[in-house]
Amino acid sequence: MVNVRPFIDGELSDSTSSDTIDVVNPSCGKRLFSFSAGSEDDVYRAVASARIAFDAGRWRDTPPSIKKKTLHRLAELVAVESARLDTLDAQEMGKPISVAFGNASAAAELLRFYAEAVDKLTGDVFSSDKTTLVAQRRVPRGVVAAIVPWNFPTINAVLKVAPTLAAGNTVVLKPSELASRSAVRLAHLAVEAGIPPGVFNVVPGRGSTVGRALAEHRDVDMLAFTGSTEVGKLVHQYASQTNLKTVLAECGGKCPQIVFADAEDLDTVADGITYSILTNQGQWCSAGSRLIVHERIESELVEKIVRRFGEIVVGDACDAAVTFGPLVTSQHCQKVAQYIDVGCTEGGELVVGGQRLMPETGGNYLAPTVLRKVRPEMRVAQEEIFGPVLSVMSFREESDAIRLANSTVYGLVATVWTTNLARGIRCSRDIRAGLVMVNACAPMGEGSMAMSAEPYGQSGNGTELGLAGMESYMRRQLAWFNHG
Repeated sequence: MVNVRPFIDGELSDSTSSDTIDVVNPSCGKRLFSFSAGSEDDVYRAVASARIAFDAGRWRDTPPSIKKKTLHRLAELVAVESARLDTLDAQEMGKPISVAFGNASAAAELLRFYAEAVDKLTGDVFSSDKTTLVAQRRVPRGVVAAIVPWNFPTINAVLKVAPTLAAGNTVVLKPSELASRSAVRLAHLAVEAGIPPGVFNVVPGRGSTVGRALAEHRDVDMLAFTGSTEVGKLVHQYASQTNLKTVLAECGGKCPQIVFADAEDLDTVADGITYSILTNQGQWCSAGSRLIVHERIESELVEKIVRRFGEIVVGDACDAAVTFGPLVTSQHCQKVAQYIDVGCTEGGELVVGGQRLMPETGGNYLAPTVLRKVRPEMRVAQEEIFGPVLSVMSFREESDAIRLANSTVYGLVATVWTTNLARGIRCSRDIRAGLVMVNACAPMGEGSMAMSAEPYGQSGNGTELGLAGMESYMRRQLAWFNHG
């Protein structure tokens, strides 16, 4: 059993809050455990520990070769414990252990990538005149506060922590109150790997208390956030009202899957669309929740998708045979079901799904759902549902497809299915999204760690992943020498 308490200065400590949070297993509705809701004092102690560690150079001044070895050691420890970490996450938020995307093994791969990236970002020397030397270098920002969501707990934590540490910073991690155990376990493994005390701290608790205190703390140099657009706007406000700390934010998405009539293999297309909307029960910001399909092939494609929806294996997320688990909480399950009702009320046609599944288990199971005849102004086409709900819209002309793709405030990921190379290039240019994939599914494996993307609109700001993502956690410092 992982003890969910603040992990500060290399060890567990007691929270000063007497308030508690119950964590419920979404697969069966039974309480798993309770833990402290966290306090501002917990945050102050963790930030102080991170500041002392950074200023003392415990990690910042460690030679690159030692940083690399330590991060590789941490990656190996995560890989060894990957099954345990996946189980912790499945019990708390319902991601099936059978789903490879975003699991703990992928988190270990991400750590390996950033271990190798430690010495890959270099500086520049600029020519001026014979009496001047101008050098620009990249230096760590300092204390980084990382606030991460519940949908992929282990890899979401590593997505912030790995580049933070590779860049030489110290970190205070705030996991979601719905799924905290893997974050605390990661901190234990970091110490075991050789990361000095105070470099990697974890403060569990409520976002309204712990998250806000981190965003407002004047000794935090950078805030890295992943979550809803609504909360993303709040953390920007908190940061700007205090010390104007740098904010990197990945927020909501309403991602389009555009299918043109010349798409060569509709079975492959249907596989990709089904994978995107059903992975983790649609509980990820990059889920392709809007199907924008040419009217000539709409019926055929929807029929193929519906067949694939019928092939899922629903059940306890810890069962290796299960491919489709519960939604994270009963409240979220009810919210997603209400969106389906609203979609039908506003004129959408329910093709399949919409109903609760296996209520006798006490779990939060909701059938994958397809809504046709969706108009772009409808709520199911505009708002992030964060569940297994596919909204279908049809088009005739390429310009209509691009207009529909760009008809929301979001711009995270878009997918285009076409055999026309010129059309694919035009779409990648004209669609407002940080990542536009043509004839492709979500990237996996170590190669995907090298990609970098920056979202549009209310999907957030700043670059994540790859070397450019690591640079987000560094400042550019200029050194100017006059020597004439």
